Amino acid sequence: MTAAPREPSGTLLVPELMARVRQIHIRTHRLVNTALSGGYRSTFRGQGIEFEEVRPYQPGDDVRAIDWNVTARTGEAFIKTFREERELTLELLVDTGLPMDFGSRTWTKREAAAQIAALISFVAIEHQDRVGLTLFGAEPGLHIQARKGPGHVLRVVREVMAAPVSEARSNLEEVLSHEERTLRRRSIVFLISDFVSAVPRQRGAEQDWTDSLARLARRHDVIAVRIVDPFEEALPEAGVLQLDELGGRRRLEVDTRSAAVRDDWSRRAMERREHLRAVFDRARVDWIDLRLDHDLADPIVQFFRRRALRHGGRG
Repeated sequence: MTAAPREPSGTLLVPELMARVRQIHIRTHRLVNTALSGGYRSTFRGQGIEFEEVRPYQPGDDVRAIDWNVTARTGEAFIKTFREERELTLELLVDTGLPMDFGSRTWTKREAAAQIAALISFVAIEHQDRVGLTLFGAEPGLHIQARKGPGHVLRVVREVMAAPVSEARSNLEEVLSHEERTLRRRSIVFLISDFVSAVPRQRGAEQDWTDSLARLARRHDVIAVRIVDPFEEALPEAGVLQLDELGGRRRLEVDTRSAAVRDDWSRRAMERREHLRAVFDRARVDWIDLRLDHDLADPIVQFFRRRALRHGGRG
């Protein structure tokens, strides 16, 4: 038995690609108008505020809003007033590295990333927010400026599905540094990846990208979305498997009849997960784990609910 990646999404013919985009639109439409919409508003709407004006203090005003500089200059109490931002900006950073084209179940990880991008984008558009996209592999790839509109969202999904496959390891440090330099307005950044290339092959090798992640998170609301195929965490008991390395560089023979082999496989997967958890915690970044053998939307809905509770149920 051979477990190998499916045909790269970037090689899809246009009719097949558009058919998959339509399927994603249909699957996500109901969710956008039900469970996700309320959670999105409670989670994000109301967090962004803009300075509006300074006005004289009135009885009942929050004393914490007093502008002490103006008060000292005029000799009268003044307070700062703010208004909710009318428009939020969401930036989707989507990994298109070769491991994202692997899938042992219904979808590849790239197709799952396209669905998540669709879910997040359509619910943002429902609330009149803007959505941008940056694809990345070994370096930042296609960038689509943040815009509104259903047609724009369909293009975002189409580009995720059609992007050329990056044969080299995805370079998180490069794309995070690029966003740090170019994102001027405070944004909600969804970093969507399997993070296979992010786990270091040797100790200390992850330092560059984790530092970049922490710097980006200080200026923006960053949420990491990790996509996991169940095969990567648990080997089936299916005899001797011939596993082709992504890219076809070598073949590995694995005897899944051995409990020790299966346990070691699962242990290594848990170590990778705990390593990433530690990285996200240090960078103060929220993260979501998505498994391809589970409902893809449910972790997003649960995440929105947790965030809404943490922020006092605003919206």
